[in-house]
Amino acid sequence: MQPGTHPSDRSDVPVEVVEQVRSAESVAVLTGAGMSRESGISTFREAQTGLWEQYDPEAIASVDGWNRDHELVWGWYQWRAHVARQSDPNAGHLALAELAANRTVSIVTQNVDDLHERAGSRVLSHLHGSLFEPRCEHCGARYDGADAFLPDDADVSPQLRATPPTCMQCLSRVRPGIVWFGEALPLDAWSRAEAAVLMADVVLVIGTSGIVYPAARLPETALAAGIPVIEINPEITPLSDSASYHWRGTAATTLPALVAAVSVGAARP
Repeated sequence: MQPGTHPSDRSDVPVEVVEQVRSAESVAVLTGAGMSRESGISTFREAQTGLWEQYDPEAIASVDGWNRDHELVWGWYQWRAHVARQSDPNAGHLALAELAANRTVSIVTQNVDDLHERAGSRVLSHLHGSLFEPRCEHCGARYDGADAFLPDDADVSPQLRATPPTCMQCLSRVRPGIVWFGEALPLDAWSRAEAAVLMADVVLVIGTSGIVYPAARLPETALAAGIPVIEINPEITPLSDSASYHWRGTAATTLPALVAAVSVGAARP
């Protein structure tokens, strides 16, 4: 494969990509916000609609913001969980689950939704945590009380204010199970992700901005080890020039075509 190749957005699959995936016994997949965009979940950096375009990250996604106004932060994450629950896995999520039928597919995601799981995939590592695993801010115990989430028919908005529940183990406050700005990634989540990349025959990087570290280090690690990295993204990113192949397209368009081509040999030059 030629590094830095940038085919136009299309649903037919480059031969080089099909050959790499078809011959792989183990595929590592790193997914970012673009993976869930076609399920109706906004990415963080889209103009006007991006989550950080409308809200101050320091106010809602940091320990300081949590300590200043935990009702604002808890309510905002309740809204995000509600949006995720109302969204369905898209064709890209379903295609990754299908790809795992005949090979090992290790999914490492920066996303905090559960769309991979609902599509039928096992997620090896949620690098940035999960909307659906709130935990105690003191003892770290996972909280699964009946009041962990609002009902599906609740009237929610990004401005929702809500009181966090109390940990049943130590009676401290429950916080969102998200890795906030300034917090370190969980060591076990990072270790699993790094091992998956180094044990893979090929790495797919789908819908990531390529600017969020340490997650952006994973494809760099693979390339340094001589493992092919295929980037799938409708945009050019900092990874595009160094990737073994850049396939320009969205997850829901490219991945079903890739899985079909891998299965039936339908690649086109």
